[in-house]
Amino acid sequence: MSRHFVIDGQRVPFEEGETVMDAALAAGVYIPHLCHNPEFQPHGSCRLCMVTVNGRHSAACITPAADGAEVENNSDTLMAQRRTLLQMLFVEGNHQCPACEKSGACQLQAVAYYCGMLAPELTHLYPKREVDASHPDVAIDFNRCILCELCVRASRDVDGKDVFAISGRGIGAHLVVNSESGKLGDSLFDAGDKAAHVCPVGAILFKHRGYDVPIGERLYDLEPISRVGDVAAQEEDYNG
Repeated sequence: MSRHFVIDGQRVPFEEGETVMDAALAAGVYIPHLCHNPEFQPHGSCRLCMVTVNGRHSAACITPAADGAEVENNSDTLMAQRRTLLQMLFVEGNHQCPACEKSGACQLQAVAYYCGMLAPELTHLYPKREVDASHPDVAIDFNRCILCELCVRASRDVDGKDVFAISGRGIGAHLVVNSESGKLGDSLFDAGDKAAHVCPVGAILFKHRGYDVPIGERLYDLEPISRVGDVAAQEEDYNG
């Protein structure tokens, strides 16, 4: 008999070594997340995927699936916690969704809609952050970075370049570029790198194109994020 756990009343089978997140997504059960990408080692930094496993809070992306476990994913308490985390992400950066090229295909925006966060209730910090347009093909808008570290992991684990890193701690944490000048144009970064295609928000942007997909036809305009399936793969295709 195959092993399984139960999430919100639904039986989910799993294989040895799978996490709660792996098995849930394979079974078509959506658990909100931002830093998770099945191509990379689980990171557990965004904490949006917090669930309760047998009554205890756990990050689904790093929690091994266990036979017979009772998992809660969509309780009012968990969704309220996720909304608070999302609000903090929005007010700690400068996210102007209506004017952003990634609107309609942004994972942060789509998860916020899914979790019912329609407007921030916290005070915006309006940090002063730069836009690095020094690279001929790609620009980085640090105002939109949510510190998911997907570009860090992609550059390190797939591209073998270590172009990106996170510097600082707490509210002072920020994305940095590994070059003598600190500019992307002086790094080893290339538009064909894996790191160029994994950003879930509008922080890494390709030049010479923009707003090329009409509103209403963008990734999450067509389907809510909970029904997109392999979110990471779909976003990478959308990002070119």
